[in-house]
Amino acid sequence: LAVGWGSGMDAAWAPSPGGCELVQTIMDCTGRWLSSIPGNLRGNTEELFLDDNTIQVLGNASLLLYPHLWHLSLTRNRLELIEPSAFLSSQGLQVLSLTDNLLFTNYSLTAAALSALPALRTLDLAGNQLREDMVSVLVSNLSSLESLSVARNVIMRLDSSIFTNLTRLLELNLEKNYIFEIDNAFEGLQRLQRLNIAYNYLPCLVGFGLTQLRVLNVSNNIIEWFLTLESDELFELEVLDLSHNRLLFFPVLPRQSKLHSLLLQDNRMSFYQRLPNGTSLANVTVQFLIINGNSTNITTVRLWDELCHGNLSSLRLLDMSQNQVWGLPDDFLAQMPSLTHLKLNQNCLEAFHLSEEDPLAMLTELDLSQNQLVELGVKVGTGDILPNLQLFNLSTNRLQALPPGIFTHTRKITTLDLSRNRVDLCPQPGEAESLPCVDIRGVETLTHLSLAGCGLQGLGSRPFQGTLLTHLDLSDNCQVLSGDLGWLQDLVLTLQVLSLRNTNLSSAVVDFSALNSLVRLDLSGNSLAALPSSLGALRLRSLDLRDNCLPALPPDVAGVPLGRSLRELYLSRNPYNCCTLGWWDALQQAEGLRVPDGREVTCSHGSRLLSPGALPEAVLQSCRWQTADLALLYLVLALPTCLTLLVAFVVVFLVLKEKLLKMVKTRCGVSSPY
Repeated sequence: LAVGWGSGMDAAWAPSPGGCELVQTIMDCTGRWLSSIPGNLRGNTEELFLDDNTIQVLGNASLLLYPHLWHLSLTRNRLELIEPSAFLSSQGLQVLSLTDNLLFTNYSLTAAALSALPALRTLDLAGNQLREDMVSVLVSNLSSLESLSVARNVIMRLDSSIFTNLTRLLELNLEKNYIFEIDNAFEGLQRLQRLNIAYNYLPCLVGFGLTQLRVLNVSNNIIEWFLTLESDELFELEVLDLSHNRLLFFPVLPRQSKLHSLLLQDNRMSFYQRLPNGTSLANVTVQFLIINGNSTNITTVRLWDELCHGNLSSLRLLDMSQNQVWGLPDDFLAQMPSLTHLKLNQNCLEAFHLSEEDPLAMLTELDLSQNQLVELGVKVGTGDILPNLQLFNLSTNRLQALPPGIFTHTRKITTLDLSRNRVDLCPQPGEAESLPCVDIRGVETLTHLSLAGCGLQGLGSRPFQGTLLTHLDLSDNCQVLSGDLGWLQDLVLTLQVLSLRNTNLSSAVVDFSALNSLVRLDLSGNSLAALPSSLGALRLRSLDLRDNCLPALPPDVAGVPLGRSLRELYLSRNPYNCCTLGWWDALQQAEGLRVPDGREVTCSHGSRLLSPGALPEAVLQSCRWQTADLALLYLVLALPTCLTLLVAFVVVFLVLKEKLLKMVKTRCGVSSPY
């Protein structure tokens, strides 16, 4: 059975024996519990996927019926052996994936089978418990290989004998092994461009001389030193990842390279030209003793010397976050005229100075967050400083102000994060400005501003005048809503996202009705006892009401403009009343509305916390009594009593009627005339 899609599309999808699926010439037999390769598939199959099965042996005749095969995947089977003649009918096989099998058991016979593949370009042997000697045998005759993965094996040491014949290899993946030593293992790989040795146990890399390599990933090792071979030859290196190691110093890079991305995150790196206590080590040298076989070389360098840093003129990304940097060497940034992204967050910086000598004209992102900055110095002259900066992250420092006029030079700034600094925003001109402050008035390019946790005492005097803010975060400022709220009028036309989390907001403090452009509002962590009525006319897409004091939402919340426009509503951790959940039922029926924390929403009934979607019948009955009309309730209670009294009166009257009549007649009667 075949179903064609459009003209020229024959046999697009078709079921096949064994439950496999055929897509044109691609056969997918993934997860079919097959113990061998089916022999009744289509003979023109070019790609065959047998992942997640139970195949143990690939026999000599397994692929005889598929001479056109160029891609074969046997990932996650129980493969222990590939017989020597298994691929004789598949001379055109180019891609072979044998990931997560047991090839260590019969690796020599499997190697004989692999050697019969003259066109093989890509081979994946990851996760097969292979030692380095096994790998050497398996790939010894695969001179056509361009991509090889032996990741997640048990390789411990690499030497020149392992990859000897792989002269065409372009990409090599060795990650997640146990490699602790490399001895001239890659010198014969003259065409190698991408090398991944991440997640191993390398203690250092010295004498790096792979000039043809473009990408080197040695992250997540225990490297303390990275030293490039002293040479004036041009290195093709473009990306170097040394993150998550134990580097003590900035790496010694090639004198000439094409390096554009240098990743040094999470090391122990520092510069020692100036120490935090003011001591200078500018004239102190360090000697490296490099022993290579019988030869011994001594290299003497100053680790803060610009010659040691190599040629960084093409560098665009420098990530030095999570290190121990106290300060940068003189003219360090001047060597990087092409730099666009600089990450120095989570270091020990107490000051950071910018001047026209370090213009960083191309820089678009600067992250100085989570340091100990008390001063941001800018030496202003006639030229621009950071003219292309768009994102400036200064959060979690000890800043109290920014240099006056800094934003007159950063003419493209869009995002500024000052959260968790003790800063104040400058008031309008003409008012007292003696205290340190940050002046963002008139910065028309600024759209995202975070002032979370800054200890703001109110925002009087319109600090946002002349801005076009779309995102504003004022969360974790307990007093920010005290005093005049006139600052809101400068944001009514542009503000789209507003966070007032943990600001001691009560229901009547802020009038939101003028913020017609608002689409996302965070009011979590406050003291709201009722939903502010001014929200009803807004057309929000997202509203966060978590961690407040709300017993209920308005019964008509789903019918007002707010309820019709909402697509995301957070409601958990409020003391809702289980007997006033009409609003909850209405929200459940609202079209397009999602309550991501709906499973965490609870309501209280007495001392019990219950899920509003599964209230017990006893609770529902109790709520009906609590919410019934009191007049009707009194009537229902009084009616049986009245009926009982009436019946009792009638019975008494009937029983005592004759006696009562005689008594009446006796007392009130008149003598008969006859």
